[in-house]
Amino acid sequence: MNYAFDPLVPRPIDRQTEVPVTGTPDAAVLDEAKIFAGPSDPADRPAWRRILHEWREDARSRHDYTGAAYDRPAAAWAMRCYSVAQVWLWDELLYSFEEKRFTPDRFIADARERFGGLDAVVLWHAYPVIGLDDRNQWDFYRDVPGLSRLVEALHDAGLRVFVDYNPWDVGTRRGADDLTELAALVADFDVDGVFLDTLKKAEPEFVARLERARPGIVLEGESKLPVERIEDHSCSWAQFFADSPVPGVLRARWYERRHMQHHVRRWHRDHTEELHSAWLNGVGVMVWEVVFGVWVGWSRRDAATVRRMVTVQRAVGDLLLTGEWTPLAELTGQAEAAGVYASRWELDGLTLWTVVNRGEQDYAGAVIPDSGGRLVDLFGDGVVPGRGIGALLHIAPGAAEPVWLPELLEVLRGMRHDSDARFPHRLAIRRTPGPSTGAAEPDAVVVPAGRYVLTVRYRARETGMYQGAPYVDEWKPLPPRLHDARTLQRDGELAAPVAVAASEVTNAQFAEFLEATGYRPAEPHRFLAHWTDGRPSTPDAPVSFVDLDDARAYCAWRGGRLPTEDEWQLAGESGRLRRGEPAVWNWTESEHSDGRTRFVMLKGGCDHRAEGADWYLEGGRQDPDFSVKLLLPGLGLARSATVSFRCAWDVSTVEEVR
Repeated sequence: MNYAFDPLVPRPIDRQTEVPVTGTPDAAVLDEAKIFAGPSDPADRPAWRRILHEWREDARSRHDYTGAAYDRPAAAWAMRCYSVAQVWLWDELLYSFEEKRFTPDRFIADARERFGGLDAVVLWHAYPVIGLDDRNQWDFYRDVPGLSRLVEALHDAGLRVFVDYNPWDVGTRRGADDLTELAALVADFDVDGVFLDTLKKAEPEFVARLERARPGIVLEGESKLPVERIEDHSCSWAQFFADSPVPGVLRARWYERRHMQHHVRRWHRDHTEELHSAWLNGVGVMVWEVVFGVWVGWSRRDAATVRRMVTVQRAVGDLLLTGEWTPLAELTGQAEAAGVYASRWELDGLTLWTVVNRGEQDYAGAVIPDSGGRLVDLFGDGVVPGRGIGALLHIAPGAAEPVWLPELLEVLRGMRHDSDARFPHRLAIRRTPGPSTGAAEPDAVVVPAGRYVLTVRYRARETGMYQGAPYVDEWKPLPPRLHDARTLQRDGELAAPVAVAASEVTNAQFAEFLEATGYRPAEPHRFLAHWTDGRPSTPDAPVSFVDLDDARAYCAWRGGRLPTEDEWQLAGESGRLRRGEPAVWNWTESEHSDGRTRFVMLKGGCDHRAEGADWYLEGGRQDPDFSVKLLLPGLGLARSATVSFRCAWDVSTVEEVR
C-alpha cells in the first residue's frame, strides 16, 4: 500500500519551528510554534535567546495577556503538576475484576515505586467502548458504582483528578447540551480538571461556565494550545512534539512560565527525547502505559529518569517558576562536544542546571565553567548518564543553603540511573474454557475436529487486536493506518468436535434458568436492566444486559460453555447460525488479560450503530469472519442492550455419529 506519509517521521505540524537569528522573524510563525528549535551553533544562541524574549514581550502585548487564570488560588496546583497518568478506569492496577472493586492503593503504590509518584491522574472512561450501545460519555462516568469514592481516595492520596471530555460524541443518547452535562459532572464529582480530547482549546464561554461550576478548574488541551488561549488554559497536553537535535524551547512554557505542559508520545518505546525536553523546559510528563487497551509500558531507564526528574522538580519548583531561565546555557566545550545540554535557573544566589545527555555514552567531564562557590551534584552520579539527565546546584558565596536540600539529597541517594532500556513486554493470555458436561441442543451446529485456518476481518483501531501495539514508535496514527479495514489469519486445531447453539439464548430461557437455580450475580448493577418487575417484556428476543459471568453461569447450567471466537466463526461460516431480533453481538470465551487490560472478542454484529464519529465501536450486522476487540469494563458496565450469547458443547465421537 502506498501511504501518503511515513508514520515513523514527524508530520510538518509536529515539527519544531526554526527561529532566525538575523533579520526580523515573522511573529505569526513563532505564534504557531510547538517548540522553538535550538540553534546548533553556540555562537547563535545569545541572539536566539534575545529574539525569544522580544517575541514573548510582543506576543503578550498583542494578545492583551493578563495571566489572571494563573492567579486563581484553587488552580495553583497545576503549575507544579509534574507527572500525570492517563489511566483506563478498568486498568487492572486500578480495578480488581476478582474482587469487583477499585484498588487505588495498588495503583498509587506502583506509580510511587517506578515513577516517583504522581501528581494527577486522568480517569479515561468511555473510548474505545463507547458506541457499543446508546450510552453517552456522561453515562460512562455517572453509571460507575463507587466512582465518587475512587475520586475521594485519589484526593486523599494527594493526587488531582481530571475527567475526559469527548466533543465528538454526537451519536449516542442525547441529554442536555455538552457544556451543561460537563459542568454538572465536574461539580458533582468534585474533580480538579478536564482533559479536552481532540480539542486544542475550549472556547471562552466554555471556560467561564466550568469555572462557575468548579472555581479553579484546570483545562488541558490536546497538542498545541493557541498562544492567545494560554490566557485561560492552565495546562496543555504536549502530545507528538518533535524536538530539534539541539534541544529547543516549548513555546507555551516560554510565553507563561506558570503554564504546565505534559510531554508524551504514546506509541514510542524510547521516551528520551520528550523527557529531555521536559527536563530542560521545567515541565512535566504524561505517563501512559496502557493506551486504549494496548500495553506500551515504559522501560526501566525511562521510568527511572521520570522518578529522578519529578523528585527534583517538586523540590525546586520556585526556581523553575520564578527563577531567571536561560535555555541552552553556556557549558564547557567538552560537554557541548559530547552532546550535553542544559538550562540554567537562577534565584536568590541559587543556580540550578538541568542537564541532559543526548549521547549514548556517559559523560564524566566538567559540565559548567568553574565559578567558585559550592557546586552540588544532586544525583551524585559523578557523570551525566548516556541518554539520561543530570542536575547541578550552585550555591553562591554568602548564599544560604536551601532548606530543602538535605532532604532532597537523602531521597535522591536511592534513585540511581538505570540503563536498562529494554521494552517490558506483556502477553495477553486467553482464558482456557473448561470442558462441558452435558449434551448439545439437537439443532446445534457441529464443528468437526481438526486443524483450521481462518481469515478474520476487523477495523484497525487504537485498541489493536491480540498482541502488541498497533503503531509501535509511530507518530500520530492517521488514515489510512487508522480505522481502515484489515484482515489477519488465525490457525489452530480442535482436539474434538464442538457444537455451537444455532440460536442465542432468549429472555424466556434465561428466566427459566433464574427460576431453576436462583442465580444472582455477585455484582448486580445493570443485570437484566431491560426487564420489568423481574420479567422480560420480549420473551423471544435474545437476552441482553448480561455479562460474561452471567453467560457462563447459564451455559454451565445447560451443561455447556461459551464458544471461543474461532468456534463461533467456524460455526457461523457454515451458514447455519440463526440471528435473533434485534440482532446483537455475541459474547465469546475469547477473554484475554495481559495483567493490565482485560478484553474479549465479540462476534456477529448488532442492529445498533452509533453515527457521527469514527471513534465509536463498530455497529451493524457483521459477517461471521468479523471480530471486535471489546475492552471489558467492570462493576456491571459490560452489561449492554446490544450483547447476548449462545452456548457451545464439547462433542464426543459417539455423540457426533449419532
